Amino acid sequence: MSWAHFQEHYHHYPELGFSLDLSRLPLPAAFTAAMEAPMQEAFAAMRALEGGAIANPDEGRRVGHYWLRTPALAPTPEIRAEIEDTLRALRAFAADVHAGTIAGPRGRFRELLVIGIGGSALGPQLVAHALGQPRRDKMAVHFLDNTDPDGIDLVFAQLRRRLARTLVLVISKSGGTAETRNGMLEAQAAFRAAGLDPARHFVAVTGAGSRLDQEARDAAWLARFAMWDWVGGRTSQLSAVGLLPAALQGIDLDGLLAGAAAMDEVTRRPETRANPAALLALVWHHATGGRGRKDMVVLPYKDRLLLFSRYLQQLVMESLGKERDLAGNIVHQGIAVYGNKGSTDQHAYVQQLREGVDNFFVTFIEVLRDRPGRTALAVEPGVTAGDYLQGFLLGTRDALSEKARGSITLTVPDVSPRSLGMLIALYERVTGLYASLVGINAYHQPGVEAGKKAAGAVLALQRALLAALAAERGRAFTAPELAAKAGAPEAAEAAFKVLEHLSANPATGVRRRAGASATAAKYRLA
Repeated sequence: MSWAHFQEHYHHYPELGFSLDLSRLPLPAAFTAAMEAPMQEAFAAMRALEGGAIANPDEGRRVGHYWLRTPALAPTPEIRAEIEDTLRALRAFAADVHAGTIAGPRGRFRELLVIGIGGSALGPQLVAHALGQPRRDKMAVHFLDNTDPDGIDLVFAQLRRRLARTLVLVISKSGGTAETRNGMLEAQAAFRAAGLDPARHFVAVTGAGSRLDQEARDAAWLARFAMWDWVGGRTSQLSAVGLLPAALQGIDLDGLLAGAAAMDEVTRRPETRANPAALLALVWHHATGGRGRKDMVVLPYKDRLLLFSRYLQQLVMESLGKERDLAGNIVHQGIAVYGNKGSTDQHAYVQQLREGVDNFFVTFIEVLRDRPGRTALAVEPGVTAGDYLQGFLLGTRDALSEKARGSITLTVPDVSPRSLGMLIALYERVTGLYASLVGINAYHQPGVEAGKKAAGAVLALQRALLAALAAERGRAFTAPELAAKAGAPEAAEAAFKVLEHLSANPATGVRRRAGASATAAKYRLA
């Protein structure tokens, strides 16, 4: 690769301290020219979105996460005031918690438990892990982000002697999300078991008038903060969803917001080459054929960015994974995202990336600063551990290029609130622009709702099975027999799986008796 080729495809944005290197996956001039008209349409769609256009006609909902870091862009004075008032309120709340003005029955809060799922957990987890300073953080942060009883027990085992000093944030827009509600109920039970009143420890981040909002108000929780229908979960990190836990942890909110706002300014430019989000959207389109034919592997060479690939997994796959386009045609769009961190991956799946199936493109994230301060231990003469890390990044990139495996490299100066805010804003914009290029709606998620409905059907079947067992307590039945008694003879397979789970947990009272084969087992209620 020539120096001239590198210079042509290396894009530096000095106002951001950010660089985008496309030299290992360059955009052909003919492709860029052919995509200019669609890109201009994508820019126009983004301007309309930021101006307050309805993004989800079936819901009548706007999409306004860009207003969160620049409230002056909000389409109405009322929305601007809500953003600014909420930010002031959460800052004041965090300050009062840190000062001990708001405290638990046994003193100042030292631990923070965040209960949420999806965007209500991934964003706060990313920020907490990337920017936390264990010896300097104002509060230690823990998460309940699933409905796994064993995982819940593990978190409370860590908090067992510190519950009295623990503040709990329950984050759910509707208040009805099962995983979050289950975590909340488990947490309330743990506090009561410790002789503590949950209301004196709990805070809600939710939609006005939601089930959670009403419960928090009726029980006189410590505080309630707003979630708005114009902020989707996967783009909510710079709302109270992410900013409140970050403020309580002691992270610089101004830096996060300023970084995102600075990236927004650059990625609003209607000149493709001057806009890193537009260039990335085009690279995604070129690399995947505009149909998701290749996966995106995200490799940040920084331990603090370990969770960034998981964060992008939700943002990109939930936004782009759509069955139909805007015209209603079946298109099955999406880009699969996975990753971990460098150089760990060089001892994991880089072997396949270099020599296995060629079904991916790589995004390297390079961080220039190794560590704060001026300390630099030489592990070899003139070489530090950080030098090795960069060597592995550049070496892996070269190794992939030798096999014609494409990659992109993003470079940021450090892992700071400003840089992380930039990365969050960059990928929000890329995802929106790419969705416009392929003609889909990035801001709804019917597949997620379908999964929730299916889960509800399984739980309804479980209740019916238990009722059938209770009606003939002591008698044993096979799964098909019980499915028929439950009024769902077609659900024998699901009944078998449910009964296996119930019988593995003694508290349910369901007992299993082995049969001639695994599926011939019989079940009874003791």
